[in-house]
Amino acid sequence: MKHFARIDWMSAALATLLAAGGSVACSESNDGPDTPPGGNASPYVTQVFDYRPAVGQFINELPEYKEGDTQETMNRKALEAIGNNNLGMVSLGGFGGYIVVGFDHTIENKAGLCDFRVQGNAFYANGQSGYGSSEPGVIEVSIDANGNGLPDDEWYEIAGSSYNEGSESWIEQAREAGNDVRTIRNYEITYHRPAAEPGTPTEEYSRWEDSQGGSGFRSMNPTHLQSYYPKWVKEDQITFSGTRLPQNGIDLSGVGNNFALYKFAYGYADNEPNTSDRSAIDIDWAVDADGQPANLSGVDFIRIHTGVNQENGWLGECSTEIMGVVDLHLIDVQIESNTIKQ
Repeated sequence: MKHFARIDWMSAALATLLAAGGSVACSESNDGPDTPPGGNASPYVTQVFDYRPAVGQFINELPEYKEGDTQETMNRKALEAIGNNNLGMVSLGGFGGYIVVGFDHTIENKAGLCDFRVQGNAFYANGQSGYGSSEPGVIEVSIDANGNGLPDDEWYEIAGSSYNEGSESWIEQAREAGNDVRTIRNYEITYHRPAAEPGTPTEEYSRWEDSQGGSGFRSMNPTHLQSYYPKWVKEDQITFSGTRLPQNGIDLSGVGNNFALYKFAYGYADNEPNTSDRSAIDIDWAVDADGQPANLSGVDFIRIHTGVNQENGWLGECSTEIMGVVDLHLIDVQIESNTIKQ
């Protein structure tokens, strides 16, 4: 019998933490940064509450799954990879795969400045600055309003450049190439575990269906032949939801062997190189469910999910990779946010 589970990421995160007997220091105030005693706050991720990737070519490798690993184990391995400026890497797989991280302090929202950077592995193609490998992740933020140290308060989306449709410089080119260039909020996708692991390349590895009536397959490429379905997940179907971004992969060759992944203007993870100011994020870009400014004083938790649902030939699925998150204020980096949106 097949098992089905909708991924309720918050329930999974809290259940994992409580089952492990874990605890998190609570904030006494939400009026500003809550630094540890002595003021020795870390600029980097100190907690991973939930790591739940979708199907993808680096799953079970980044981080590595070993027989018997549980959700708690994989959360710990994700933290070992990206916590405390280790600059390892975790893959979120195809659309919807996500990670929820926390810090030992509140990242302060400073007026007019970018506040944090989600580090990824985006890069430009040789001689280019508009495309290369950009696999954008949608970023959500939350403040510990109830003071319990858990990411169970309201989430606010960072309204990046494609929060509203049609604002990217490459949108028309992507439309002409047949890409779906809509931004869809509350998009939902379900992936199916393969009946058997093929161990060989195939274009029909894992079947998926979405809330728009679409369907297709995640493919398996010759470079990665391990299971692409997260092996610690017991259910045979997993469902993810969130904002889906325009498809940014364009085949410049016309024959499927030169896919350019175009960058979005601002506001996403794994979209610009980590050295670029345009990879930085201003908390003031956060909006509520109605698209209104959230007006947050700071954030305690960050959630990132893969934002594009697309296969890109031999490159495989669009999958956001994360290397960490850094509080820019604690490393004395000042980036004016109005320069990013120009």
